[in-house]
Amino acid sequence: MTFTVVPGTAESPVILHVPHGSRALTSHARSRIRLDDAALSTELDLMTDAHTGLIASWAGAGSAWIFRNELSRLVVDPERFPDSREEMRTVGMGAVYLRTAHGAVLREDDPEHVEELLVRHYRPYAAAMTELVDARLAAAGRAVILDVHSYPSRALPYELHGSGKRPPVCLGVDSFHTPEWLCEAAAGVFGEVEVNTPFSGAYVPLKHYRRVPEVSALMIEIRRDTYMTEPGGAAGPGLDVAAAALVDLLRLCEDHRS
Repeated sequence: MTFTVVPGTAESPVILHVPHGSRALTSHARSRIRLDDAALSTELDLMTDAHTGLIASWAGAGSAWIFRNELSRLVVDPERFPDSREEMRTVGMGAVYLRTAHGAVLREDDPEHVEELLVRHYRPYAAAMTELVDARLAAAGRAVILDVHSYPSRALPYELHGSGKRPPVCLGVDSFHTPEWLCEAAAGVFGEVEVNTPFSGAYVPLKHYRRVPEVSALMIEIRRDTYMTEPGGAAGPGLDVAAAALVDLLRLCEDHRS
């Protein structure tokens, strides 16, 4: 299964999106990856937002809707633009990654293979996320997408803006889809935050992107050393802290009235 949708309450507008929490690869995708097992395991350690699915599950249980990617971002990255709008294509990391975090070849630049991965995984994922957002709009009159990510305490070579601050929590905002109240609410519950550094923006399905103001979005990037052993180790007590803060943010989002 490419993704899982965990239902929330009928009236909740909140969707917890967990796009990068899995290490799973399809056999088809693995067959084209040019890394041996040891190098691939290292790459997965670096590129997986470990334990973010657990954070979202604990925080959203019984209330928010959860949309969870069940495949690694090394298969496809559902949050990247599939075309030339994606700036990460400059380092070989568009919707289908061609390069590793350190710039080595991950897979050959084969347009047919790339298109096949988009058809098999990227587009069905995008369609399902679009459908879920439409359902929340219909049921609640609005949708709030909270993107649950993590990032390493030290910048990796692929990062285009890795020289910026690396706070305990980075809030990625979009000028159209992130209202001031949402950013302020997140800053209030997470404490020490910075906005759009070292990562920026927030995920919204293309159908709604810059078109539907009733769709709000915020990316939450939790620095990994605050809740786990880097690069791909066990979770620590900081995971409970992150989940508790996310619970508070969910309540604020559900209670908010424009």
